[in-house]
Amino acid sequence: QVQLVESGGGLVHPGGSLRLACTASGPTFSNYAMGWFRQAPGGKERVFVAAISWSGSKTHYAESVNVRFTISRDHAKNTVYLEMNSVKPEDTAVYFCAARRALWGDVQHFNYDYWGPGTQVTVST
Repeated sequence: QVQLVESGGGLVHPGGSLRLACTASGPTFSNYAMGWFRQAPGGKERVFVAAISWSGSKTHYAESVNVRFTISRDHAKNTVYLEMNSVKPEDTAVYFCAARRALWGDVQHFNYDYWGPGTQVTVST
């Protein structure tokens, strides 16, 4: 069983930066690929943002955030990060981290096994 808790959300101005963190409990964090998803206000589904492999050697990004966002993980701290730069109002959403019992991440939310409760990110002047 893996429990995930996100942190680092808040209000940020357009063009600004924010770093989200997701800390996992449990001794087998390194056995899981991790992903970040987001759900915009009024959105029906959680949309893929970024994923990272179990080793951290492979990453994948949604086209809408490519170059602006960076996903990384620290096995010693059982934590995965999402560095958000040059944020835009359309990045406003609740951000969720997810764990997948596999080597590689996935873009489909239903392929993940565990989820955090989410953290709100609001991009506004």
